[in-house]
Amino acid sequence: MLNRLFAFFLLLVLSPIFLILSLVILIEDGFPVFFKQKRIGMNYTFFYIYKFRSMKKNTPNVATHLLENPDQYLLKIGGFIRKTSLDELPNLINIIKGEMLFVGPRPALYNQDDLMALRVATGVSKLKPGLTGWAQINGRDDISIEQKVQLEQQYMNKKSTLFEIEIIIKTFTNVLFGKGVSH
Repeated sequence: MLNRLFAFFLLLVLSPIFLILSLVILIEDGFPVFFKQKRIGMNYTFFYIYKFRSMKKNTPNVATHLLENPDQYLLKIGGFIRKTSLDELPNLINIIKGEMLFVGPRPALYNQDDLMALRVATGVSKLKPGLTGWAQINGRDDISIEQKVQLEQQYMNKKSTLFEIEIIIKTFTNVLFGKGVSH
């Protein structure tokens, strides 16, 4: 419940940023402003994650690293909002809806069977996904799927309020310096 209330509070406080980003995306490439994508939640359930759209409307709906020449699909503001993780702000809606928490493993794409097989085998699939997580601050796009799941398992075993506060603080530090973002 605390996650939901804090997410609602942040949504109100950050509403000017939501408005500005929405207008910039709308002016450059029209509606929709949000990107909605099927993701895997806790216990292998599905939900739709919300993000600010950083790619053009005609972009194939696959992971960015699977696109041939992904830069051709990027909006002018797209690189900036990805590097600063502003594209993730609409995840607050998912937290308010109870589909995500602030800290947990990032929700997998609906077709990431390799990642989900490892999460199921290690028990990580029982965790509710998060806006940020231990794997995100320890490599994000720079580590393998196996390394991500190992870090997620470490988080699961060490999970505590202090550990989650540490993850949130390190997330802000990484975002400020663009650490671990490759696309």
